[in-house]
Amino acid sequence: MTKINVPTKEQVDEKAKAVFNDLENSLGMVPNLYATMGYSSDVLAGYLNYSGVVGNSSFNKREIEAIKLAVSEVNNCQYCKAAHTVIAKMNGFTEEETIAIRKANLTDKRINLLVETAQQIATNKGKLNEHLNERFFNEGFDNKALIDLVAIVNVTSFTNYLHNATQVPVDFPPAPELHDYAA
Repeated sequence: MTKINVPTKEQVDEKAKAVFNDLENSLGMVPNLYATMGYSSDVLAGYLNYSGVVGNSSFNKREIEAIKLAVSEVNNCQYCKAAHTVIAKMNGFTEEETIAIRKANLTDKRINLLVETAQQIATNKGKLNEHLNERFFNEGFDNKALIDLVAIVNVTSFTNYLHNATQVPVDFPPAPELHDYAA
């Protein structure tokens, strides 16, 4: 299998270099997965734009991180589980809550419904069963929220698939293994 190396600034085009500089200024680093996207500067720019758009969705930052972590669990992406565990903690979740999110067993019923719905969308290629659809709308979510949720699942699945395909080194602390926690 051909190994994909994380490119340096010198190995990407000028457009990607500019994005790398922006990432270094805002994050203090260029995460390996973003750097790898730099091989295709248009994809990197498009991803960051799309990711920013879904960040201004029907959901708050905690809900978005819970959705991203839950989808990363479904897609078994070690990189994204690690990154979104860190970001979820930055948004006020405890380590135990990050585990509960990944298991779709969170005590916050609203966020858990989002997690369950996102995981079903990711697992079933967009299909949502009638019961979960009914629960989603009965909770007060509207059509915009469903579209926003599908977009978050989509943007998260892209990074999950990219890491699963490239296996670039994870530059975040590893997410805890679920088998280390009781059901």
